[in-house]
Amino acid sequence: MAAEATVLAALSAGDHVLVHDDLYGGTYRLLTSVVTRHGAAVDFVNMRDPAALRRAFRPNTKMLWTESPTNPLMNLLDLRAVAAVAKEHGAITVCDNTFLSPYFQRPLDLGVDVVVHSTTKYINGHSDVVGGAAIVRDPDLAERIAFLQNALGTCSGPQDSFLVLRGVKTLAVRMEAHNRNALRLARWLERHPKVAAVLHPGLESHPQHALAREQMTGFGGTFSFRVKGGRAEAFRLLSSVQLFILAESLGGVESLIEHPASMTHLSMPEDVRTAVGITEDLIRVSVGIEHGDDLEADLARALDKV
Repeated sequence: MAAEATVLAALSAGDHVLVHDDLYGGTYRLLTSVVTRHGAAVDFVNMRDPAALRRAFRPNTKMLWTESPTNPLMNLLDLRAVAAVAKEHGAITVCDNTFLSPYFQRPLDLGVDVVVHSTTKYINGHSDVVGGAAIVRDPDLAERIAFLQNALGTCSGPQDSFLVLRGVKTLAVRMEAHNRNALRLARWLERHPKVAAVLHPGLESHPQHALAREQMTGFGGTFSFRVKGGRAEAFRLLSSVQLFILAESLGGVESLIEHPASMTHLSMPEDVRTAVGITEDLIRVSVGIEHGDDLEADLARALDKV
């Protein structure tokens, strides 16, 4: 959260932030419990609806906060369109690009002003760093963020920086493996009789598949699916996997699995979670680089017990 906290610290009391209503639980907590206490106003809006986005602007709107794909529902935002609307109103656009990394998506090329990454995830790729990065093109904005990094102490230490740089060297080969394994599992799960839905933008069934192909060069390694039977059966699956590790993080070489409603997004009020679609039947997976046959077999064994 270091990068997010630094960028949001650029806001002043009285500023207004528009946030896409489907986002990472930790960012939701930061916005609602920290940013608002310092005098900035935060409103959540479905940015997939251009009309709703335009209606939500106020004279003091300074920033749009986005994720694409979103965590954990894998919804996409038309980043070029969102950034254009923000510019019309003199606001900057921030995009959390953690799920795809710069290898599969480059929001700066789509008009976004600030891109943030949890370097803990794909960029490092080995689950041994906690850190973040903010990337900008505007030199004045870069200078302001650098000042805040120094003042807040949110910059990475030397060892963490070394480990992230080590991870960058294998980013391309890792992302290709994540992408390949995740798409294979998503296609398999889509056919499974105990799975109600698979949320993966690489699937032709995803309502924004065309947009995915337009603004992304790959689909990443993280996606979600819904298990028939609700919370009880979702928990039964989670307790039955052996190769997948039950954990909240993502983006490492090992495969992880989690239950957003009770884990990563527990800080969101239940009515907010339910309204956007983070329901008790939802499971999120971060697919690693293990052999695809082993990953599929592990989920097959777990689903047999559902």
